[in-house]
Amino acid sequence: MNAALEKSNFWGDLKTDWVCLDCELMPWSTKAQALIREQYAAVGAASRAALPEAVTLLKQAQARGLDTKALIQHYQGRAEMVNQYVKAYQAYCWPVNNINDLKVAPFHILATEGQVHTDKIHLWHLNRVAQICQYDAGIMIATPYKTVDVTDPDSENEGIVWWQKLTNKGGEGMVVKPFQFMKKGRRGWVQPALKCRGREYLRIIYGPEYTAPENLERLRARGLSRKRSLALREFALGIEGLERFVVGMINLG
Repeated sequence: MNAALEKSNFWGDLKTDWVCLDCELMPWSTKAQALIREQYAAVGAASRAALPEAVTLLKQAQARGLDTKALIQHYQGRAEMVNQYVKAYQAYCWPVNNINDLKVAPFHILATEGQVHTDKIHLWHLNRVAQICQYDAGIMIATPYKTVDVTDPDSENEGIVWWQKLTNKGGEGMVVKPFQFMKKGRRGWVQPALKCRGREYLRIIYGPEYTAPENLERLRARGLSRKRSLALREFALGIEGLERFVVGMINLG
């Protein structure tokens, strides 16, 4: 990564000899082996063993004259959702045998010598890190993005289509952010980021059967005000931490 920073003239352009980047290390499964083994894989294995057996027994009961058609359809549907669940989490698990199998996707230049870069728009951050990534394509991945004008229906539709194509190909989803890094609206600070995950990735988060109508209704009824408030407070705390760090580095210098 240091070589990529040097080749892209990052140090000279920003007049710094250090940088704090906001990145994602992939695959995330590398950091969550216990979670995958003890939760995701356990649920998938148990369900795949039990549900087909339940369907078999219900069909035997049907053959003896009992009306189990609705139950058979119900359990077949559950079995299909479990298969989708297993496929979903396996899509984000690739073998990691050494450091060369890891990928780093940077998307923010948080701070450099004497500066916290919250005054820059997101396009500046994404384009700048893309310049760095092209010099180390083996490890670093530039984050794709789409700019959407939320006052233009055509632009909004283009954003929706872009998200659908991304998630249909197995992508996790997208993170929606205001154009500015920090934006204040009529009701205070705008949410700094909002995750819009794909249908199948959400199956990992909410469980195999989250797409059942009764579960979707329950999820849609949840209140999100506390999570939004927490996200804003965490964001503010992070910015304050960066500002204090930069000031501390100046004083040390």
